[in-house]
Amino acid sequence: MSGGGGGSAPSRFADYFVICGLDTETGLEPDELSALCQYIQASKARDGARPFTSSTAEGENFEQTPLRRTFKSKVLARYPENVDWNPFDQDAVGMLCMPKGLAFKTQADPREPQFHAFIITREDGSRTFGFALTFYEEVTSKQICSAMQTLYHMHNAEYDVFHAPPDGQDHSGLRDGGGAPGTKLQRLNSYDISRDTLYVSKCICLITPMAFMKACRSVLEQLHRAVTSPQPPPLPLESYIYNVLYEVPLPPPGRSLKFSGVYAPIVCQRPSTSELPLFDFPVREVFELLGVENVFQLFTCALLEFQILLYSQHYQRLMAVAETITALMFPFQWQHVYVPILPASLLHFLDAPVPYLMGLHSNGLDDRSKLELPQEANLCFVDIDNHFIELPEDLPQFPNKLEFVQEVSEILMAFGLPPEGTLPCSESAAKLKRLRASELVSDKRNGNVAGSPLQPYELLKENETIARLQALVRRTGVSLEKLEVREDPSNNKSLKVQCDEEELRIYQLNIQIREVFANRFTQMFADYEVFVIQPSQDKESWFTNREQMQNFDKASFLSDQPEPYLPFLSRFLETQMFASFIDNKIMCHDDDDKDPALRVFDARVDKIRLLNVRTPTLRTSMYQKCTTGDEAEKAIELRLAKIDHTAVHPHLLDMKIGQGKYEPGFFPKLQSDVLSTGPASNKWTKRNAPAQWRRKDRQKQHTEHLRLDNDQREKYIQEARNMGSTIRQPKLSNLSPSVIAQTNWKFVEGLLKECRNKTKRMLVEKMGREAVELGHGEVSITGVEENTLIASLCDLLERIWSHGLQVKQGKSALWSHLLHYQENQQRKLASGSVGPSGIFLDSERRKSDAGSAMSPLRVSLIQDMRHIQNIGEIKTDVGKARAWVRLSMEKKLLSRHLKQLLSDHELTKKLYKRYAFLRCDDEKEQFLYHLLSFSAVDYFCFTNVFTTVLIPYHILIVPSKKLGGSMFTANPWICISGELGETQILQIPRNVLEMTFECQNLGKLTTVQIGHDNAGLYARWLVEHVTVRNGVTGHTYKFPCGRWLGKGMDDGSLERVLVGELLMSQPEVDERPCRTPPLQPSPSVIRRLVPVSPNSKPKLNTGQIQESIGEAVNGIVKHFHKPEKERGSLTLLLCGECGLVSALEQAFQHGFKSPRLFKNVFIWDFLEKAQTYYETLEQNELVPEENWHTRARSFCRFVTAINSTPRNIGKDGKFQMLVCLGARDHLLHHWIALLADCPITAHMYEDVALIKDHTLVNSLIRVLQTLQEFNITLETSLVKGIDI
Repeated sequence: MSGGGGGSAPSRFADYFVICGLDTETGLEPDELSALCQYIQASKARDGARPFTSSTAEGENFEQTPLRRTFKSKVLARYPENVDWNPFDQDAVGMLCMPKGLAFKTQADPREPQFHAFIITREDGSRTFGFALTFYEEVTSKQICSAMQTLYHMHNAEYDVFHAPPDGQDHSGLRDGGGAPGTKLQRLNSYDISRDTLYVSKCICLITPMAFMKACRSVLEQLHRAVTSPQPPPLPLESYIYNVLYEVPLPPPGRSLKFSGVYAPIVCQRPSTSELPLFDFPVREVFELLGVENVFQLFTCALLEFQILLYSQHYQRLMAVAETITALMFPFQWQHVYVPILPASLLHFLDAPVPYLMGLHSNGLDDRSKLELPQEANLCFVDIDNHFIELPEDLPQFPNKLEFVQEVSEILMAFGLPPEGTLPCSESAAKLKRLRASELVSDKRNGNVAGSPLQPYELLKENETIARLQALVRRTGVSLEKLEVREDPSNNKSLKVQCDEEELRIYQLNIQIREVFANRFTQMFADYEVFVIQPSQDKESWFTNREQMQNFDKASFLSDQPEPYLPFLSRFLETQMFASFIDNKIMCHDDDDKDPALRVFDARVDKIRLLNVRTPTLRTSMYQKCTTGDEAEKAIELRLAKIDHTAVHPHLLDMKIGQGKYEPGFFPKLQSDVLSTGPASNKWTKRNAPAQWRRKDRQKQHTEHLRLDNDQREKYIQEARNMGSTIRQPKLSNLSPSVIAQTNWKFVEGLLKECRNKTKRMLVEKMGREAVELGHGEVSITGVEENTLIASLCDLLERIWSHGLQVKQGKSALWSHLLHYQENQQRKLASGSVGPSGIFLDSERRKSDAGSAMSPLRVSLIQDMRHIQNIGEIKTDVGKARAWVRLSMEKKLLSRHLKQLLSDHELTKKLYKRYAFLRCDDEKEQFLYHLLSFSAVDYFCFTNVFTTVLIPYHILIVPSKKLGGSMFTANPWICISGELGETQILQIPRNVLEMTFECQNLGKLTTVQIGHDNAGLYARWLVEHVTVRNGVTGHTYKFPCGRWLGKGMDDGSLERVLVGELLMSQPEVDERPCRTPPLQPSPSVIRRLVPVSPNSKPKLNTGQIQESIGEAVNGIVKHFHKPEKERGSLTLLLCGECGLVSALEQAFQHGFKSPRLFKNVFIWDFLEKAQTYYETLEQNELVPEENWHTRARSFCRFVTAINSTPRNIGKDGKFQMLVCLGARDHLLHHWIALLADCPITAHMYEDVALIKDHTLVNSLIRVLQTLQEFNITLETSLVKGIDI
C-alpha cells in the first residue's frame, strides 16, 4: 500500500486526485445500477404503480436514443493509491463523481464543463468532501464509435417495430423519449459515424478532508484550462497535482494560505477555533434560488427532522442547499441519513422510513406531479429550480419568525439581493414572469417572485410579508426604505485583500447571515446549561441505561419560554440532534475536551449571560438582533489581507524523458510513479508534529483523569448518536438484491426499536410521579409536551405504514390502508358474506359498562373511522389519520384496531412489498404488543384536542328498585356539566329513563344537575344513580344519588347536584372469549341509599371523623401540588363520596340532638338558628369584639344568600353550597370557630359532640387553615343562582 505519509494525516490540503470516465479497454457497458433501477420501476408499473418519473414510462430501452442512455463510468486513476487515515472508497467516489454514469454528446450538443461538490458520509457519521469538474473529450476509439453506431441501428429497428407508421409513409427519423411518434430526425439526438464527432464525459476530482470549495474549484478549472488551451502550461500537469496533493498544507485554524494554480494563485482561509466552523458554499445562491420565506420553512423542517427531498437539474445546487441548511443549524448537527446527491442506484432509499435529507437529480422534463414518492405525510419537497416548496402538515412556526426574517432580509438587501430570491432565465422563469405579482402573493405554496436583482425595492413593493415587516419596524423607528445598500468592497482602501471583489462579497454575506442564525440559537438557549441533568452515576452505567435516562429537564425549560415558542420548542427538544447536543455537553466538561462547535457556542452563551447580569433588562423575550456580524467579517478580511502561509511553488519532478507531454483537448494519462508517493519530509509536517504530540499528551492526561480513554469516549459519543436510529447512512456501493434486503431489514429493526423507545417514553411521562418512584425518568410533562409526544407517535405510525408500499395513494399511508379496509368490509357486508360481526370486532360489553344497565357499546374499527369522517373540521387525510389514532388511544383500542386492520392478510399483501415492516410477522407482533401498553394509562388526547366537535351523549337514570318510580307524575329535567362547558336544561319525557342527545364536546364530565317540576299527585322520585356515556370515546361516568327528590321527602329537595366519577375500563390483555365473568370492583359507597333519617347513618367516632377530614383536605392539597396535567376533578374532592362536604357533614352530625321521633332535623336547621342568633346580636350591638363581628357578618351574609336562591336544592344541598363557598373564600375555619362558641350549639348538641370539644375544634381549624394558600375555583353548577 502506497501512501502519502501516515503521520501527516490532518495536515494535507487534499488526500486524492481522481480521474473518472470511459474505460476504452472494457468498452461500452450499460450501467447495471441504472438497469436495476429501471427493472424495479418496470416491476412497479406491472404491479399497478405509476413509475417513478415519466422518462421511464414508455420503456427505457426503446424510447431512449443511445446518446441518452446511461453507461458505466469507471475510476480510471487515483493518486495516491491509498492513504491510511482516509481509505479510498471506489464505489462511492465513482458514483458521486458521475452520479448518472457516462454521458455521450455530438458536436451539435452544448458541452460546457460542469462543477459540483459532493460529500461521502460514512456509517459512523464522519465525512469526506469531493469536488468534481465534468467536461467532454472527443472519442478517439474506433471501437466505441462503431459500438454507438450499432446501437443506433438496433434502436432504429426496434423503434420501427414499435412505432410502425399507420399511413405507410417512411420515417427516417429517430425520436427522443419526450417527442411524439413519427417525429422527424432530430439532429440533437442522433449519431452518424460518417458525419458526427462523438464526445464522452470525463471527470477530474479532488478528495479533501475539509470543504474548501472555492479553492478546489479554482484548482480543477485551471487544470482543465491547461489541457484545452492551445499553449502548453508552464510545467507538466503532474507538477501541479503533486504540489496540491503533497506540498500544500491545510491552513491552521485562524490562518490563511496561498498556493499556486496553473495560471493564478489560489487563496483559502480557515476560521479560528473561536469562530463559526468553516463553510465555503455561497449562501447567496441559496437565497437567490429559494427566497427568504422558503429558506426559513426548509430550515424549520430540518430542525424538526422531517424527511427532506431536494430536487434540481444541477448537482451543485443540491449540494449548496443541503450544506447551507445544515450549516445554519449551528450548534446542532443533522443526525440522520444525509445524501445531498442521491445516485440513481439508491432511489429505493426514498422509501426509507427514517428522517433523511437527500437530493434528487431531475432531468428537466418532469414536473412535481410526475414524481411518485413513497410517503408524503412528513415530507418537505423542495423544487430548487422552480422556487417551489411543499411542506408537511402541522409545521409550527419558528420563534420570532417575523423579526428573524426581517433581520435576514435587511442583510440581503444591503448586499443588493431581493429577499424574494431571483430565478435564472429559464422556461420556468419565463412562466413566472408572465404571472401577475398579485397572483403570486396569493399563491400559498410559493413565497417567491422572479425579478431583477438590480431593483430589489420595486420587486418588494407588492409583497405582503415585507409590508408586514415594514409596519413592524416602523414602530421601532427603523424604515426599510432608508436601508443603505452596502458599499462596494473595492471602495474600502484601508485593507488590500488578496482575492477578487466577488469572492470577498461571498465571504462577507456568508458570515453575516450565519452570525444572525447562530445568534438566534444563542438567545433561545442562553440558559440551557441550567437544565442539563448531569448523571449521578459513573459514565459507564450512564451509557448502559442511556435510553431510560433523561438528559434535559424539558418541562422546566419549556415553562420558562414565552407561549408562542412552545409549539416549535416542545417538538425540537424531542429531536435526535438536540439529544446528541446535550449528550455531548454531558460527556465533555473541560474546554479541551469539548466538541469544537459546542466550545464556540458555550463561549457565546457565556458572553450573553455576562451581558444579562450587567443589564438585567435585556433578559426579556424581546427580539435581540445580532451584533457579532461585523466583528466576524473583519476577522476574515484581516486573514485575506495578510496571508499567513504560502505553500511551496510547483516545480519540475523527477520524470523520465518524454513523460509529461499531452495532446490539446485531452486530459493526459498521468505518470503514476511520480504521483503515488509524497516527499520524504516537509517543513510544515515537521513543524506541526510537536504541537500535535503536545495536544495528544494533554488529551491523554485529561481522559486518564476522567478514567475514559479516547477510544471509549469516541465509542460512547457514537453510541449516543446512533441512539435514535439503527441505520445512520446508506453505504454507496454496487447494490445487489441481498444488500437492498439487508438495508430494509435494518429499517425494520430501527422502526421496532423506535417504537419501543417511544411507547416507553410516553408511558413514563404519562405515569408521572408514580413512574419516578419506580425509578423511570424525571418528573412529568406539560400538556404541550403530551401533544408533541402523541404527534411524534403519529409520525412514527405514518413511517411504518409507508415502508415498502406498492402503491402510493394520498398523503397518509395509514388512512389509505384504513379506507381500503373499510371498502373491503362494506363490500363483504353488501354481499352478505359476513354479518355485522365483520364490522364490529365483538359485541361483548366493554368492561367500563359493567356497573351500569346500558346496552353495550360495540367495539368497532369501522365505527371509529366513521366518527372521524363525520368531523367536518378535519379536511386532510393526514389530519384524519391523526384524529383516528388519538381516538383509538383514548379508547385504549389502538393496538386492537391495528391488529384487526392487519388481520386482512390479502389486503396487506396487495398493498405492501414482501420486505415491508407490516409483512414481517414477528416484528409486527412485537410492535402491536408495545402499543398494547397504552391501555395501562388514561389519555384524553381526542377529547382535549377536538373541543368543538358534536358528540352524542347517552343518559341512563336508575331509580330505586325497592321504592319504584312507576307512579311518578312530575316532569323531570337534567343538565350535564363538563370541563369544557355544560348543556342547557334537558327535559326528560315522563317515564323515559334512557335517552340520547347531541351537543358540543363537554370534555371530561364533572357534575349532573337533576330535578323535577313537582307536578301531579305523586311528585316524589327516589334516584339511585345516573350514568352518562360519551358516544364517540366510550367514556362512561357514574353519578351516585340515593336520595329523594320531592317536597316533604328527605330534606325537601326538588333538584340535586350529583358528582360523577369515570368508570375505569380494564386493559384488555387477552381477547379470546372467556366464559368466566370478569372480576368486578366493589360497588362504590353511595352517600344514602335509603330514604331514612340521616341519624340512621353509621356513626363514626371523633377519631374517625378527624381522619376523614384530614384525608379530604390532604386530597385537595395534593391536587394543587400536582402538575396541571395530572390533576383530577376538584369538584370530586369537594363534593364526592369522600370529599370535604361529606367529612364536615359527619363532624356536624356528631352528637346532634334529634328533638322528636318522627321529624328529621338537618344541619342546615342548626345553621339557620345560628344565623338568626348573630343577626339579633348585631341589632342589639352586643358583639364581643371586631373579629367576631366580621366573621358573624360574613356567615350571616352567605346563609341569607343561599336561602334566597330560587333553586330548590334542599337543606343538604344548601349545606354543600355553604361549604364550597367557604372553601373558595377561605372562611371555613373562621365559621367553625364562630359556631363552636355559639349558644345555639349548647342547645342542639350533646356534651360529647365534637363541636363542643375545644381541643378537637382547634385541631379541625388548623387542618382547614392549610387550604388558605390555594386558589379554589368552583364549577358553575355548584354555585348557580348565588351572586357573592
